[in-house]
Amino acid sequence: MTTVTASRVPTEAAPRPRPRTRFDWRLRFAALSLIWGFSFLLIKVGTDGYAPFQVTLGRLVFGTAVLAVAMVAKGERLPRGARTWGHLAVAAFLLNALPFSLFAYSELTIPSTLAGICNATSPLWGMTLSLVALSEDRPTRVRVAGLGIGFLGVLTVLGAWQGFAGLDATGTAMALLASLSYPIGWIYVRRTLAGSSESHLSLTGAQLLLATAQLAVVTPLFTSVPDRFPVLPLLAVVALGALGTGLAVLLQYGLVAEVGPTTAQMVTYFIPVIATAAGVALLGESLSWSTPVGAVIVLAGAALTQVKRVA
Repeated sequence: MTTVTASRVPTEAAPRPRPRTRFDWRLRFAALSLIWGFSFLLIKVGTDGYAPFQVTLGRLVFGTAVLAVAMVAKGERLPRGARTWGHLAVAAFLLNALPFSLFAYSELTIPSTLAGICNATSPLWGMTLSLVALSEDRPTRVRVAGLGIGFLGVLTVLGAWQGFAGLDATGTAMALLASLSYPIGWIYVRRTLAGSSESHLSLTGAQLLLATAQLAVVTPLFTSVPDRFPVLPLLAVVALGALGTGLAVLLQYGLVAEVGPTTAQMVTYFIPVIATAAGVALLGESLSWSTPVGAVIVLAGAALTQVKRVA
């Protein structure tokens, strides 16, 4: 559930022919939206049988395996240099290990629909942080208005006028912190790895490998080996890793290369819609009027924060 990051966006240069692919980019855009939208349902199903850290570790193992296969097929190598690997270790923690784990823990106590909507706040956090951390990203009235509207939507989703009644504060806070972790990671990557000569596939493959190693160290400390392996949760973890992490990253690369980061980033606005529909239809999660209304407000605000200054 990551959107386009600085390390993954090709540097703008002279126009070049768009790569020819078998499937129209709109089909791949729809597939990516569905995969990331259903990821929150898969997390919920996975945590029904396994501990959150185990779900996250499995997700990273299968996601890394998919990228490893892609790297071998394309003749890519892992990046070199201790400095690059050091920065990638931080990026792996902020963009993968931490948010994946937080979302998994959050869904122990909150619906997958709410987790998906919390994920949509990432552009709002990113806008807030970029105003402080990125001097070239100056605010405009439209973007500031979008920020205010977006957070009003968050309060609507959470039912602030009811005193957040019936809401698990810890689970919701974890989901929001997971969404905050993404833009922190993006800003870090933009500052440290944006000029790297390594390919985007190589960098992200190494990033997922490092995140897997981080979870491999942490998971045994906080969980025990399961005494049984329920099939449905296990299949959910496999799908979450292979599709929601590995294949999704490959689809994202292709979209960024073909239609540019701005269009590719629009997938963010479909994720909560699909996550909500999946949670209600397949998991029977309840839905009050404030959830879809607030989600629409969040997405409207997030869209406004992405409006660039007109010359």
